[in-house]
Amino acid sequence: MEINLTPYFIKYEALVEKADLAFKRVREIHADCVKCKEKCADCCYALFDLTLIEALYLNHKLNKKVKGSEKVELLEKANRADRRIHKLKRQAFKDLQDGKSEAEILAKMAMERVRCPLLNEKQLCELYDYRPLTCRFYGIPTAIGGQGHTCGLSGFKKGERYPTVNLDAVHSQLQQISAELIRDIKSRNVRLADLLVPLSMALITDYDDVYLGIGKEKLEEVESKKHRKRKR
Repeated sequence: MEINLTPYFIKYEALVEKADLAFKRVREIHADCVKCKEKCADCCYALFDLTLIEALYLNHKLNKKVKGSEKVELLEKANRADRRIHKLKRQAFKDLQDGKSEAEILAKMAMERVRCPLLNEKQLCELYDYRPLTCRFYGIPTAIGGQGHTCGLSGFKKGERYPTVNLDAVHSQLQQISAELIRDIKSRNVRLADLLVPLSMALITDYDDVYLGIGKEKLEEVESKKHRKRKR
């Protein structure tokens, strides 16, 4: 089944435009605090997940823009990064089962550093123009679950008030677009609308009819395939 993703990508790109505008405004007001510059790759080692619409968009741009040996090399890096992230998440789950608090586990995960497979040897992003929203907000104050965050290299000071991006609200909009897509294609895998995946997995996943729930396999079989791919 041929799925026309353009209407959903247009909605996503509208959010991207708003994100870039928000970053620009904060940078104009607090130019002394925002330290982002070309080849500053601090954000390229942070751990974060993507919603379905973001994953589909990035995967689409990868397949469209990167070809041949460059693509093979990039996917190999994505596979290595995905295996590392999987181990970290597995350990985090074990820590939770062992009684550690969620706050403690999240703090530990925030300290982990995994190089983004899109970061090339020149310290530049291979798909910079199509980078996720999390990357676009990095460097200015954000909040998740009421907790404030900002880049450790920035000049923003703890305890002071700054314009802050509510990432929970941003995620809600991304999830809504994902849910609309899943509804419109009549996918039986409705959980995909809420599924979050690392950027590395978004690059190596085949978003075919089976994955999107319009083939014959069930989501559990898709998850099994992803697990086998990660172990290679």
